[in-house]
Amino acid sequence: MIHIKNAMSVLPGSDAPQIRNCDILIEDNQILEVGSNLSPPTESEVKTINAAGMVVVPGMVNTHHHFYQTFTRNLPAVQNAELFDWLVYLYDIWKHMDANTVWWSTALAGAELLKTGCTTSSDHHYLYPEGIGADIMALQFDAASRVGIRFCPTRGSMSRSKKDGGLPPDTTVQSEEIILADSERVIKAFHDSQPHAMRKVALAPCSPFSVSEELMRQTATLARRYGIRMHTHLAETKDENDYCMQIYKRRPLQLMEDCNFVGEDVWFAHGIFFNDSEIDRLADTGTHIAHCPSSNMRLGSGICRVREMLDKNVNVSISIDGSASNDSSDMLGEVRQALLLQRVTKGASALNAKEAWKMASENGACLLGFEKIGRIEAGWAADLAIFDVMDIPYVGALSDPTAALIFAGCNHETAYTIVNGRVVVERGRLVGIAEEELVAKASEAVNSLYRRSEL
Repeated sequence: MIHIKNAMSVLPGSDAPQIRNCDILIEDNQILEVGSNLSPPTESEVKTINAAGMVVVPGMVNTHHHFYQTFTRNLPAVQNAELFDWLVYLYDIWKHMDANTVWWSTALAGAELLKTGCTTSSDHHYLYPEGIGADIMALQFDAASRVGIRFCPTRGSMSRSKKDGGLPPDTTVQSEEIILADSERVIKAFHDSQPHAMRKVALAPCSPFSVSEELMRQTATLARRYGIRMHTHLAETKDENDYCMQIYKRRPLQLMEDCNFVGEDVWFAHGIFFNDSEIDRLADTGTHIAHCPSSNMRLGSGICRVREMLDKNVNVSISIDGSASNDSSDMLGEVRQALLLQRVTKGASALNAKEAWKMASENGACLLGFEKIGRIEAGWAADLAIFDVMDIPYVGALSDPTAALIFAGCNHETAYTIVNGRVVVERGRLVGIAEEELVAKASEAVNSLYRRSEL
């Protein structure tokens, strides 16, 4: 049992007032009780966390990422590139990834997410280079388990390379027969449908410009046969819209509708260039959006119409996107960006702190199909992020402690992170892996990737 004592403030959920001077009892992987002056059962072995001066929020849920991209952050050649040019340059590096690239980049991204308050993450891995000779999803689950994050990766795919009019090199794509067969394999091998599962799987063709319509349709059929979710990039840039009109004679969302790739079991990353009627169709079909504010700013792609989507009851979550277009995996920082970016064009009341917290927790869990994750209530999953606010950047901001985490502060790292009832960050340090080992081994793998890429 874990007893969190004397927290300055606890945010039970976005629609509930924060609770001051609060205790939380955790038993096994669930929250047992939330309230003041709680006493654990006398027969229990108890780990006590003194949370005086700390703020406790639901563990955040990141719904779109590319973990392997942590190895190609901040490369000078694409610091100022837009999406298509950025991709063309980086594909020639990513095509050289090996098993070490996959394992250590997954551990690195997972660690950074955990240390910034994220307890559940998806990952969109769509590159399967020739000759890698490894089970990529098995490597990812192994690394995620080591650091301790709740993980819902997608079996991504690309089938259209340069020779077919696509962007990626020929050596990074697969035949549609191989993609569909392996997609079914990973579902059977790894997907856990239980409400508080630590492992789920989704299927995710990369984008309308990297797979065929037929693969989109067959992926949707396969996913629904097994009751799992589907994902892709959509309406991220004006270039993508123009491409779809030129090649498919349809806008991206209409293309997805024609492929049966919309619905409550589907989420799209970015969704910047939807018009009014398309937002209505997203709402009508229950299709979800993963908003990626930092990446959209970094690549100059545009601003997602989050306010309009929320007003029409489209479920919008907050996402990091790949660390080569962010260039971090700072989840709390992403919540701040999401709140501020809407205000740039829509005014100071465009998005408030409670809405941002909901997008970062409950909305994300709903999108990924997790039940009773994203709130601090009895019977819900024990996924918590605990931040120490007794520090210089928070002085003067604590009239509203949970909002202070978004509006104030410069160090976004937690004091404690708890996933499924297990402490995975303690006093600011990872528990599952030595941070010095992670930095050294990941750096070695980065340098090895660069040597193979002749950077």
